[in-house]
Amino acid sequence: MGCNRPAEALFTRQHVRSIHIVALGSECPGVVGPGEEGPMGQGQLQGGLLWSYLGQGAVVGPHDLENSLHHPAFMEYTSQVFGDVSVVVRDCPSWDLLDSDWASVRSVLEQADILVIKYSVNDKLAFQQVRNGYAPRLRPLLRHWGVPVILVAVGARLHDEGPPCTCPLCASDWSSSVPHSEGLQLSRDLGATYLELPSLNHVFVGRYFGSVLEFFMIQCLKQKAKERPDKRRVNKVNEPQPPHLEQPARLPPIRVEESSFSQDMQWLLERGVQFADVAFFAGDSGKELGWAHAAVLCAVSPYFRQLLLGPKSRERPQSRCICRERDGGPHSLLSTWDGGIIDDMPRPDGHTVGRLSRLVVKDPLLCLCLWETLMFLYRGAWEWDHLQEALVEKLKNTLAVAQLMERIRSFVGMDKASRETPSARAAVLGPQTLVSLFNSPLYSDVIFMVQGNVLPAHRAVLVARCDVMAAMFSGKYAEARSRVVPIHGVSSDTFLSFLEYLYTDTCCPASVLQAMAVLVCAEMYQVKRLQHLCEVCVCAYLQSMPSRELASTGISVIRLLRRAKDSNVLCAAQCHNAEQLYVWLLHFIANNYLIFSHKADFLELSEEERDHVERLRWPSRGYLQELSEYQQRRRKLRKSRCTVM
Repeated sequence: MGCNRPAEALFTRQHVRSIHIVALGSECPGVVGPGEEGPMGQGQLQGGLLWSYLGQGAVVGPHDLENSLHHPAFMEYTSQVFGDVSVVVRDCPSWDLLDSDWASVRSVLEQADILVIKYSVNDKLAFQQVRNGYAPRLRPLLRHWGVPVILVAVGARLHDEGPPCTCPLCASDWSSSVPHSEGLQLSRDLGATYLELPSLNHVFVGRYFGSVLEFFMIQCLKQKAKERPDKRRVNKVNEPQPPHLEQPARLPPIRVEESSFSQDMQWLLERGVQFADVAFFAGDSGKELGWAHAAVLCAVSPYFRQLLLGPKSRERPQSRCICRERDGGPHSLLSTWDGGIIDDMPRPDGHTVGRLSRLVVKDPLLCLCLWETLMFLYRGAWEWDHLQEALVEKLKNTLAVAQLMERIRSFVGMDKASRETPSARAAVLGPQTLVSLFNSPLYSDVIFMVQGNVLPAHRAVLVARCDVMAAMFSGKYAEARSRVVPIHGVSSDTFLSFLEYLYTDTCCPASVLQAMAVLVCAEMYQVKRLQHLCEVCVCAYLQSMPSRELASTGISVIRLLRRAKDSNVLCAAQCHNAEQLYVWLLHFIANNYLIFSHKADFLELSEEERDHVERLRWPSRGYLQELSEYQQRRRKLRKSRCTVM
């Protein structure tokens, strides 16, 4: 009867009750290989570490079930331990096999349950080759496989008896031995258990090496017993299997446009002359060089802030960047015009300025490259490489470019200690340049009245960042001539969040309802990027809610869907409004169908929307039906078992 068992079942049972040990390296110095000439050949196998442990029961030759893994370079022998456990040992004294036939060695290592690495403490050259050449190749494989490793150092060091001698002969002997610290370090690198055996007698091999090897063999047998399939489970052929639940459909992404803050501020410098209130003149000729906006200059540069907002005496500020004339006397880069601030000066576009600051550019290099410098400041004062390229193209002089770059760094407040650090270039970064102007009366020329609250702002920034604001303040509307502008239909917090985006290019609503309110305000003023940022915030808030909170929250996702659709219908170009949020909410309701289908406002969905949700619902109707049938079969099976009992 036993001979008629399937070979696979026999192999499984014997595989569970067998231990595969692979040994690499030699205990004796100068060993070359198993079939070659050297101190340890095939005939001297009985003197090895593992052969000494297995004793007289070891049999040379490949194991019956392991012929497929037989390799001529490995010494193979088997034995019995713990009564009926078969131990299969493959011993390869030569490390050169890893270079000549690495694929075969790896296939043998993959079948190993325990790996033993041996070396002689008096063969330091061989040890260094293992440590530097072969250990790095084995380390990632051992960590991946999780095979227990035993590193064994065999032999007595020549300098161990008595204190070490300092004569040249003894020193040479001492240097040829492998220190204990190096062997211990190699074991740590390989994640191995480290042993030192002064000799291969029965005490060291049986008591020290044998106890460690038997511990790992017992652990290996326990692990194999756990991995063996349970016979009782194999017999359950008629056991009903639960239906497979597919993953919910992936929610559609919300696409957000790239920031246009730098381009908007560049447009303000190039075409926003109507709201400019700073004029630059050449110091030597008095020629007009250009116009700028005091609010932007003061927000970006502490130098301009000191220059334009100094005391009433209009004293010239001392620049951090001081250039020396031939006589050694310092002078400022800029200064105010004699007479200071004037009123009603005509601009290049024909309009008049109510309050104008006139600045004289006294530095000749800055006078030549004033436009490039202002463009750098307006775009956020962080594109240093682009500025340097523009100055090189304009000046054609490396020394002059370096001097002017040093003076421009003084504009943005970079002291000498921080100019060379990597974070210095990002000290004033993009949209953060106007943070100090947000909700600040500094150079404010318009005030919004929202629900009785006063919100100061700057026309130049509003015109550059919002097309509706540009039309409102640049045309023949009443807002263009009025300093106080009332805002209706929007809460104070919502409009303040809208202004925060115009100044900082960021949006952080505190809740879903706040994000929807800012979205409506952004639609009112046609700021598309802010709309999409609010859509992202709404999606992020809803996705972060656990199922229990989503079922009990007072936020109606169905009504958010209604508002998204209504705002989409009001606009002529549907793709530029809440179309993305509308599609996302439909998918979100479908992915949480069991939660939203029990809510009363689920009936507010249109027939088309309900069909769309039913088509994408998760879990699907077919899965719920299969789950119900599975539960019924389980109940019937339990009843039948109870009847048999």
